[in-house]
Amino acid sequence: MRIDILSLFPAMFDGPFGDSIIRRAVENGILDINITNPRDFAEGKHQQVDDTPFGGGSGMVMKPEPVFKAVRHVKENTDFVNRRVLLMSPEGCVFNQAKARELAQYDQLIFICGHYEGFDARISENLADEIISIGDYVLTGGELPAMIITDAVARMLPGVLGSEESAPTDSFYNGLLEHPQYTRPREFEGLTVPDILLSGDHAKIAKWRREKSLEITLKNRPDLLQTAELSEADQKYIELLKQSLETNN
Repeated sequence: MRIDILSLFPAMFDGPFGDSIIRRAVENGILDINITNPRDFAEGKHQQVDDTPFGGGSGMVMKPEPVFKAVRHVKENTDFVNRRVLLMSPEGCVFNQAKARELAQYDQLIFICGHYEGFDARISENLADEIISIGDYVLTGGELPAMIITDAVARMLPGVLGSEESAPTDSFYNGLLEHPQYTRPREFEGLTVPDILLSGDHAKIAKWRREKSLEITLKNRPDLLQTAELSEADQKYIELLKQSLETNN
């Protein structure tokens, strides 16, 4: 997959993309990440990329010309049909694991990162294929959302993670939060690992993990249970959990 990010601050990506899983994915040829600065496509002596909004108001708005030219430059210099142009903005649909899996099916993603007060509306209406938000809050720019989405999407690509089973066991992958994880030592400061995990009985371990996942999801994110794929056994266990909670309360 090729990732193209349009940002006025390219250096912001050096650290997050220069270490760990993303770096290895790039080194192994699974990811190709490129940063383009829209300022390189701005006209005038000062290469101005923003201006005051028509109609008045505070703040500065990203001009359309540099952004349109930057996106067209990226498209003209890459040969992908299956690609998506994404605009990072709090007004977009909220990003989630399902969207990460969807975006992982594209050969190229082009991220447009804004700054200042926002974008000229012609960018969002005529250039972006989709507007995405990472939550109901406002950041100083789209760089952090682009990093987060790139990281989440990269995990879906074959060969990026050390184990092919890692992604399907992540929280949200199957609609639920992840079960608890333990490692050595077996006992630490009087705290012990559940015996079931040391039993060697894989069927019982899988059942325990599923039930713990349901417990954690019910406790912390009960809204996820409305859309998660639940078996009849899952539903019965959830009812038992609810009855237990009612009794204790």
